[in-house]
Amino acid sequence: MNNRESYDYIIVGNGLAGLQLALSFAQDPFFEEKQIALIDKSTKQENDKTWSFWEKGKGKWDNIIEKSWEEAMFYSSEKQITLNLNPYTYKTIRALDFYSEAKRILSKKSNIHFITDEVLLVEDSAKPIVKTTSNSYSAHHIFDSRIAEDYFSELNNYTKVIQHFKGWIIESKTPVFNPEQFTMMDYRLKDGEQTTFTYVLPFSKTKALVEFTYFTPNLVDEETYDKYIEEYIKSILKIENYRIVETESGKIPMTNFPFENYSTKNITKIGTAGGWVKGSTGYSFKHTEKKVEIITENLKQNKPASTALFKLKYKFYDKIFLKVLHDENEKGEWLFEQFYDKNSIETMFRFLDEESSFLEELKIMKSLFSSAFIKAFFKTL
Repeated sequence: MNNRESYDYIIVGNGLAGLQLALSFAQDPFFEEKQIALIDKSTKQENDKTWSFWEKGKGKWDNIIEKSWEEAMFYSSEKQITLNLNPYTYKTIRALDFYSEAKRILSKKSNIHFITDEVLLVEDSAKPIVKTTSNSYSAHHIFDSRIAEDYFSELNNYTKVIQHFKGWIIESKTPVFNPEQFTMMDYRLKDGEQTTFTYVLPFSKTKALVEFTYFTPNLVDEETYDKYIEEYIKSILKIENYRIVETESGKIPMTNFPFENYSTKNITKIGTAGGWVKGSTGYSFKHTEKKVEIITENLKQNKPASTALFKLKYKFYDKIFLKVLHDENEKGEWLFEQFYDKNSIETMFRFLDEESSFLEELKIMKSLFSSAFIKAFFKTL
């Protein structure tokens, strides 16, 4: 039993960011003598989401990948685009598999401790404190995945689009899916003139995740997602006989809210609370992996943990894109069609991974050049 009340590092929240950070510590000899606690009220026993991402070659998560693809489809109302992803592979991981693998690795480390409790308060001081329902814990540094209260009270002062979705994992009676090809975006079925699309991940010839997604400022009720998923399965996929195996849903903030400003000398906000979700797309898995590596190196070099976590030019690009989606949401289909039709896979993925050159960024901007972007550019300035 762990009776310790003081740690070198405390991680609040055992989600993607918290577990990736703990794994980074566990795999680096520098942290072997550091006492590390992870505090979360959940034991992460359920599959609450699916993470998908692209990368070149072999990756550190390959042993828990549910499925991978080397080809994707994009459908607009007017056009069908086949995307050969080479040299990238698109991979998907079930959250439960990630949680289980992370806990399996971390449980072998005697210096890493899991505490199942609800965090009530994090106090910033020379030696910050985490207060839970049953105890108080101090640390030299705290990594906090809880979203700042100001986000909810001040969000109207910032540009906000919500990526919200619901997905059904279905099994059909007959083989209807191509398991070698997934659908990145399909705009053939939309909810009015908003930016809405369907995302399809086929795991086999008879099993797939079918997800209806909104990039909109406002949410919809549960029945609306179900209506469009059901309609897509019937009218686009032409499937009559199937059963729903599992469902998932989520709400991802796409915003220019300055989450990063809420990190201090002794407390670093991580994950969504730290602004690690890419504002223009909602992507988080690989961005989290990169930011965790930066934090680990910062600590080893005795730098503030949040040093150089963000590249300002990409924040500017995200602001422009968000402004277009917020002010002229009906332009989303056209924007994504131009993005996928006018650029190579490497250019697109490097840009989204925030690894692009200035020339590649100019090419992206040229492909999206429109009155909406010009207006958004000057509003952002």
